[in-house]
Amino acid sequence: MQAGIDDEDDEARADASGQMRLPATLAGEGPLPASAEIVIVGGGVMGLAMAYHLAKRGLTDVVVIERGYLAEGASGRNGGGVRQQWSTEINIRLMQESVELCRRFAVDLGVNVWFRQGGYLFLARSEREVARLAKNIDLQNRCGVATRMLDPREALGIVPELDITGVVGAAYNPSDGILFPWPFLWGYARQAAALGVKLFMQTPVGSIDAEPAGGYTLRTPRGAIRARRVINACGAWSPKLAQMIGVEVPTYPIRHEICSSEPLKPFLRPMVSELASGLYCSQSMRGEIVGGVTIPGHASTYSMGSTLEFLATYARRLTRLMPILGDVKILRQWAGPYDQSPDGNPILGAPAGHPDFFLACGFVGHGFMMAPIIGKLYAEWLTGDAPHDIFGRSQLARFFDGSGAGLAKEDFNIG
Repeated sequence: MQAGIDDEDDEARADASGQMRLPATLAGEGPLPASAEIVIVGGGVMGLAMAYHLAKRGLTDVVVIERGYLAEGASGRNGGGVRQQWSTEINIRLMQESVELCRRFAVDLGVNVWFRQGGYLFLARSEREVARLAKNIDLQNRCGVATRMLDPREALGIVPELDITGVVGAAYNPSDGILFPWPFLWGYARQAAALGVKLFMQTPVGSIDAEPAGGYTLRTPRGAIRARRVINACGAWSPKLAQMIGVEVPTYPIRHEICSSEPLKPFLRPMVSELASGLYCSQSMRGEIVGGVTIPGHASTYSMGSTLEFLATYARRLTRLMPILGDVKILRQWAGPYDQSPDGNPILGAPAGHPDFFLACGFVGHGFMMAPIIGKLYAEWLTGDAPHDIFGRSQLARFFDGSGAGLAKEDFNIG
């Protein structure tokens, strides 16, 4: 997303290294408390959304531990898209709620995340892709999402700058949207802290010991903390934390790159995404074109460096789709990790033998947009409500006992 924020915005400041920090009143100083009801490991949007919703429901004895700084991982490295166009009913329903939470974010949490509902426009270049979109649209419509199928000329009516050569159809839902990732995190962090949650940055977990009477002791450079329950919200780093208690989580990081252009006069309202290539782009509130493209065939890596291969591929695809951008200047390029699970579905709930250790990982590239609703549902469950169906469907055990063989998979995971 954008490279920074206006100087008068007091949500965060950069230190001498340029890293963004929480205001000092929010970041915990000194040693960790001796104990907490819940320790959330991971200060991305998933962990912070859980912390906020737990505290909002009255469970304030919560500590969030982050190994680096907020927005260091995938939560601060994505395009900010939030959509309801999915191919499975459970994800459509979840994202309807997540979009509503995003829509109300400024009112409920007092932070402007620049959420604008300009829609998502998915472009198809084959009849097979059109058939997939049509099937999905039928399901989305039955769920109350107003997606409609467009012919190429109708797509051109929404984005006149497109070159529709080779485009055979499109899907458009006007209520999908985009928000600015950084204040999204800071909004959850600020309100969680205001409700009593303690946040500790620069606090890596070195080891975890299961206690005979239940719960865990986590050891860090700030000292040890005893937690009755632990939530692993480390994203692509979740397997490393789970291994500390002998749990194997089969997710792995895949680098996805993204870039931002010089600011242009506003012209692009929706997020535009091309199914065939994985290309996506949108325009920020300040005018930058923010986008990326899928580069297949790369091995799993935690290296988040930028590559010329990405920039060249993105430039070719983008200028083919939108020739008006042929002379645009790229100002910033970066990468973030997709938290990839073997079947493309998230891993939630507590693994067998560890009833007080909860997982929230494997969302591929969509943990950011699902964090509002998953955080809310986790908080409801951990404060006494019956668990939502998503938790039963997303157990880790499916990879080892065959219980996930029939788990419905999304037929596209871009944008």
